[in-house]
Amino acid sequence: MLVFAHCQHHPWSSISPTIHLLETCKTSEDINKIHSRLITTGFIKNPNLTTRIVLAFASSRRPFLAQFARCLFHEYHVRSVSTVEEVKDPFLWNAVIKSHSHGLDPIKALFLLCLMLENGVPVDKFSLSLVLKACSRLGFVKEGTQIHGFLIKSGAWSDLFLQNCLIGLYIKCGFLGFSRQVFDRMPQRDSVSYNSMIDGYHMEALEVFNHMEKESHLSPDETTLVIVLSAIAQLGRLSKAIDMHLYIVEKQFPLSGKLGVALIDMYSKCGSIQHAMRVFEGIESKSIDHWNAMIGGLAVHGLGESAFDMLLQIERSSIKPDHITFVGVLNACSHSGLVKEGLLCFELMRRKHKIQPRLQHYGCMVDILARSGSIELAKNLIEEMPIEPNDVIWRTFLSACSHHKEFETGELVAKHLILQAGYNPSSYVLLSNMYASNGMWKDVRRVRTMMKEKKIEKLPGCSWIELDGRVHEFLCR
Repeated sequence: MLVFAHCQHHPWSSISPTIHLLETCKTSEDINKIHSRLITTGFIKNPNLTTRIVLAFASSRRPFLAQFARCLFHEYHVRSVSTVEEVKDPFLWNAVIKSHSHGLDPIKALFLLCLMLENGVPVDKFSLSLVLKACSRLGFVKEGTQIHGFLIKSGAWSDLFLQNCLIGLYIKCGFLGFSRQVFDRMPQRDSVSYNSMIDGYHMEALEVFNHMEKESHLSPDETTLVIVLSAIAQLGRLSKAIDMHLYIVEKQFPLSGKLGVALIDMYSKCGSIQHAMRVFEGIESKSIDHWNAMIGGLAVHGLGESAFDMLLQIERSSIKPDHITFVGVLNACSHSGLVKEGLLCFELMRRKHKIQPRLQHYGCMVDILARSGSIELAKNLIEEMPIEPNDVIWRTFLSACSHHKEFETGELVAKHLILQAGYNPSSYVLLSNMYASNGMWKDVRRVRTMMKEKKIEKLPGCSWIELDGRVHEFLCR
């Protein structure tokens, strides 16, 4: 670093050169050199400097810079918080709490909030909202309820921003009843409140949406509608899908953005690929997201040839496909048994578009080859993958081994899976089914006994169907 070499011969008498040097750092080694220089010159004891560094880099997208800022804060500010009044600036603390809550160690955000309360550092709504978001990431509902109690006790409960954070926390942690209680007790609500509730409650989403439209002063925006369409897609209610589509047309919302994508996806998941296609064809300015949604819908409906034709249409247009496009087409080829088209798609992605295959692409290719009976080719592909295959890829391969009576290979894969993911019931069930298909009932009993001893249970599947305007739920054990 030339700038660093130059500064070695000059006193570090001001803050700006140090900030500039840190901005030019490329590696953690560069940071360590500057840190050492700050210590030897004694400049590290300058609270103005360390404060500026923390504020400048706590939220940096370069992890080593953010880490350095957090370390400085913990080393030189937290230690002196009880004796130095300048260190009690909540803006500085909030910057570090934000860095932790968005980083790899969100639990430290809770630790800092406790230190603020213990040492008389003023806690504001930003401190609390950031810690609530950290609790959401960690799934710490107990700590979240403690903050909820603190809000009520301190009088901060009436803040709309914090109430929305609480709703988000309870929904992400699966405590929908608590989120509903917060929502119902709010004297005022905004679009964030409604959107969070609609997103959390698929079954009640339409009721919340109707309440928002009729009984509040708020008008649903594009984000609200996308969430509602997603909820309808999860429920599979075609009649409600058509009603919402008519509402969107009546209110003249444009379909050129994410709303059009959500409509295509909703109709596909509600079982009407024809409605999805009509929406797709009616959009004048289509982005790659619209194409991807349509390809995904065709894949779900087993229309592999149509999905592959769409890829060819994209190739003839000026639109550039992305990795999601190829996942959709490969998935469609897999479900339709289109081996030649799948191989062509995979090569097109790698050679023409220079897109590095991800796990999903490899998973689809393994499925395409294994389903067609090319067990050895699928096995070779797994072994040659530049990334570690996950248990989904191995289970896909195991299922194909069972189907094509490749017993020895399947047994080896199953044992590898059980060692790798010992408490996943799918691996045991696939192995048991493979033994059963070969009439090896002793081995079937052995696998079932092993599951019982380890208390491994296969969770029942669940599906919904709408008949005469009513949704019926079915469990499959």
